[in-house]
Amino acid sequence: MCKGLASLPTCCLERAKELKARLGSILLKPNWNLSCCKLGKNKPTMEECLRWKESFEKLLSSKYGLCAFTAFLVSEFSEENIAFYFACEDYRSTKCHDKLPAKAQKIYNEFIGSDAPREVNIDHETRDITKANMLSPSPSCFDQAQHKIYMLMAKDCYPRFLRSSNYRDLVCQAKPSAKTTSQPQQDKKA
Repeated sequence: MCKGLASLPTCCLERAKELKARLGSILLKPNWNLSCCKLGKNKPTMEECLRWKESFEKLLSSKYGLCAFTAFLVSEFSEENIAFYFACEDYRSTKCHDKLPAKAQKIYNEFIGSDAPREVNIDHETRDITKANMLSPSPSCFDQAQHKIYMLMAKDCYPRFLRSSNYRDLVCQAKPSAKTTSQPQQDKKA
């Protein structure tokens, strides 16, 4: 640690660490924004947008839903949650077990460690369990931490996303589904 920083009060050091993490996540984050969800013919349908309200799983399983949700998390400075979740998914699906230790260390350093640039918000106990799991990395070593982050997103971020102007705007801009556009033509025949 820099000699000048060591003389600062603990509260200032904690705030500096928080700012470092925020700046680190801004510099490392992929270029997510809502424009990826609004590209001409590639817009999601109204049905697809409304399906996202059914469950968090349906939102994440949709290409556009994931993009819109990630853009929302970026706007709230919490995109590290979705990045961590999918890093864990990728890690768990690693076929070559020889690659697990290096991948596990990379995820730990980026999201879990005390100086992680994109540190996720997990409790001390989960952090300790994950750290212990790092001694012998297995496909399940991040399961508890990943579950905590998933539940955080499902119970906190997801409902806020559905109430956000981002989501409402996307629904308003969504292209009508085939059923909706063919409905008026059927009315003319009747």
